[in-house]
Amino acid sequence: MEKERQIEQQRVAMVRHEISNQLLQAQTVYDKAQKERSLVEKNYVQNARINTFEIDDRMETNAEIQQQKQLVAKNIENEQILNKQIKELKQLNNSPYFGRIDIQDSADDNETLYIGTASLVGSNQEFIIYDWRAPISSIYYNGRLGEVEYETPMGKQTTNLKRKRQFTINNGIIKNMFDTNELVGDEILKSVLGEHSDEYMHNIVATIQKEQNDIIRDTKHDLLLVQGVAGSGKTSAILQRIAFLLYHSRTSLNADQIVLFSPNLLFSRYISEVLPSLGERNMRQLTLAEFLAQRFQGLTVETLFERYEKKPTLSKKQRNIQQLKEQASFMQQIKDYVASLNSKQLQFTDIMLGGTTIFNHTEISEIFANLPTTMKTPQRFFETKNKLIKRLNKLVNKESRSDWVLEKIDILSDEQYNAYLENKQRGLFQEISDEEHYIAHQIVKQHYAVVYDALYNNYFIDIYAQYEDFLQLNLKSALPLFVEHLELHKLALEDCAPLLYLRDLITDSGRNHTIAHLFIDEIQDYTLSQLIYLHFAFPNAKLTLLGDSEQALFNPLVSNSSLLDSLEKTLNIKKTRTIALNKSYRSTTEITNFMKSLLPDGDKIQAFTRSGNKPHIVFANDNTAAEQALYVHIHKALENNDQIAIITANMQESNQIYNKLNKRFPTTLLTDADRVLPKGVIILPIYLAKGLEFDNVIAYDVSSKNYSHPSSIGILYTICSRAMHHLILISIEELAPVLSTIDPNLYIKEQASTF
Repeated sequence: MEKERQIEQQRVAMVRHEISNQLLQAQTVYDKAQKERSLVEKNYVQNARINTFEIDDRMETNAEIQQQKQLVAKNIENEQILNKQIKELKQLNNSPYFGRIDIQDSADDNETLYIGTASLVGSNQEFIIYDWRAPISSIYYNGRLGEVEYETPMGKQTTNLKRKRQFTINNGIIKNMFDTNELVGDEILKSVLGEHSDEYMHNIVATIQKEQNDIIRDTKHDLLLVQGVAGSGKTSAILQRIAFLLYHSRTSLNADQIVLFSPNLLFSRYISEVLPSLGERNMRQLTLAEFLAQRFQGLTVETLFERYEKKPTLSKKQRNIQQLKEQASFMQQIKDYVASLNSKQLQFTDIMLGGTTIFNHTEISEIFANLPTTMKTPQRFFETKNKLIKRLNKLVNKESRSDWVLEKIDILSDEQYNAYLENKQRGLFQEISDEEHYIAHQIVKQHYAVVYDALYNNYFIDIYAQYEDFLQLNLKSALPLFVEHLELHKLALEDCAPLLYLRDLITDSGRNHTIAHLFIDEIQDYTLSQLIYLHFAFPNAKLTLLGDSEQALFNPLVSNSSLLDSLEKTLNIKKTRTIALNKSYRSTTEITNFMKSLLPDGDKIQAFTRSGNKPHIVFANDNTAAEQALYVHIHKALENNDQIAIITANMQESNQIYNKLNKRFPTTLLTDADRVLPKGVIILPIYLAKGLEFDNVIAYDVSSKNYSHPSSIGILYTICSRAMHHLILISIEELAPVLSTIDPNLYIKEQASTF
């Protein structure tokens, strides 16, 4: 094998030499393109300054400027392509590839293919490295030695897999190399998973497992539901899936057509480097709170985390109302309500400019009422808006001849005068009076811009009053609290999806038809009403939903089959698929065995064979002993690592622990506004730790006082599953019931001392 290793190392050197040559060529062309663009831009600026007051010169000058604009745009595009190529080559130079497959088609000679993060083509147009997303590369992830099938644009192809070899290459040096009949060998995985946690998530293209590869390469289903246990790599697989889709559909899909809903801002930043490391632009990424806040400007929208914090204080009646609003049947009631609306029910409102009413609600209602009743509500609303805009245009034309407008034109400076004509071809005006008439029209349009904005954005209907009317008819008990919140400029989370659905159904707006793929992480934290609205808001998007029902912190636990059944019925999606990921890779075997013992069906979780220390449960008789144990374990953790996470059940506990620690250690209390994971001691409630992982985790006060409710199982399971290498649980007095039933052989028992 040593001789084979030498041959492979020679090939790496040859490949790096080719990469260096291509990198030099690309850099030279890139530098030249930058100089050319700079020169074109300089000429453009000079030509743009040419005096265009002479009518004879205007058309010619304008044509030259437009031509140079196109040249600038073309040069910028070329630079972007070259820059991407340079980045890919630099990345390949460090680690050209991670896999090799030898295949044989029929009686042909063996063909050897090397798999890397990007393709590399030689001077003779031969593939030196195949992109991991290429159809034939799937053999590396799915195939065992022998006859294998793989998908191509021409359909399924068959070949004979003779060899599979895996590499770890760093800075051009082969660190590990071995042949295997496995999908991706455990040795490579152990090496990767044994590393310390980092500020950013890394791509996993070298260690993709077969079940993850099935997720990544699925292009046939309109809804893909991925249910994966904690640490199963579902989020990593989803990010590689996005990279694959951008490669697979590169002529028809771009990153702007993909939206990912993340659980929180910390997680958004944590995954932000995965796609760039694969040479792709990041997709659009936002949290549910960001999405809702953008649509309810002027109101304070309750976040999922705020609702979690106030949950213990809710009355039974409030919980029941929440549950009713979050069901699919409630959204159907809204749909039925909109379909039956008449002009008297619609809550039109006045359109004002300063203190003057431009259109009053009675006038708007009459326009709507006079339209044919055979038209559906959104069609009548749209026609009403068109008629209002036409009336406003007439008003603008009339007002443009007013004395105040002419007086304003007279006092314009030359710069102000020309600014109004900046985007207009001045050659179109034969007389000065034509220019002045055009400017007068622009001045009046600016004056009424607020009214135009109100009409275009459908502000002539009071959607909150409309929702009140709906509640009055369908859920009267919910009306007082909604009105109370609205008076305080607040909006409860459970009202957001129904309100948006009501608004968009009436106004036929709010839908984005350009989004091709919608990804939602932590799907168990979303309600059916929210999912119905998101599917409505992105009607052309294929859905990829991923989560873990065992980590349901915010909603009642729902099984995979029940969730898929509900989604198929409510979203009316035919081509659906569920993929389960049951092997946990994040944590050591000892931590995984401990956390899965918390669950009634924990046996379904498979632990990856990576050994480490058993979790510690520290028993403290009082607060003083617990605090002392906390200090001791933080000191130990910081001796070997620069970060330790203390995860709590809620923000109140996080605050209490922060007050205990911030004078002793470099400590940071994280909130839902934070985006960065700092070094030192970080304290955060469990809902902010979703999707994250840490070398060291401490759960403080896991006593029956804090974790006696049945839902505590999911919270404790989620906390424990954040730990990669070390897990400490500190209990004050009586241990939580679910922890007291765990086999003592799965953890190390420790008694805290009081000093």
